[in-house]
Amino acid sequence: MVLWHLLPALTLLSSGESASPRAITPRGDLAADEKSTIQIFEKSKASVVFITTQEQVVDAWTRNVMSVPRGSGSGFIWDDAGHVITNFHVIQGAAEARVKLADGRDYKAALVGASPAHDIAVLKIGVAIKRPPPVPVGESANLKAGQKVFAIGNPFGLGGSVTAGIVSARNRDISDNSYGQYIQTDAAINKGNSGGPLFNMQGEVIGVN
Repeated sequence: MVLWHLLPALTLLSSGESASPRAITPRGDLAADEKSTIQIFEKSKASVVFITTQEQVVDAWTRNVMSVPRGSGSGFIWDDAGHVITNFHVIQGAAEARVKLADGRDYKAALVGASPAHDIAVLKIGVAIKRPPPVPVGESANLKAGQKVFAIGNPFGLGGSVTAGIVSARNRDISDNSYGQYIQTDAAINKGNSGGPLFNMQGEVIGVN
């Protein structure tokens, strides 16, 4: 849901009469947790990328092979060698994957590894490319239910987005015959954010959305 910015003063009509305009009172300084969220987002958003994939199909009439869009998702810079982490389902079945950085630069990526059971894939872009810094990595083993977390994505290449929540549970088994040890969170993972990083309050990645 998008809420429009409030106007400085609103005129309300009731029974044919106009209500008096009300001035908006400026708020004070940001709260400490707001500042932390902003700092994590501003520091990390450049390292979160947009991933697009294409598949090859055969035209039924001409029998020509064509590349068509298959899907998209988010990912993040893992190291200085150009590795990018994302979800396996984002690139599954794709003939080609591309990584778009937050500044708009777009590069072809090679698939170098995947674990379908964990829904994790590793892509790589060229080592000569000037990239954002890799994300800091934290420890998820000691997470506690109730800890605050932040999910950052780059949906559809529109730029970074951030949602906040708490850890609802650890080692959650959803009985889907896969890995089983999931971090459950109520932070919204919107469409296009699959494969993005989940951060703790120290700005460290502790999971993949």
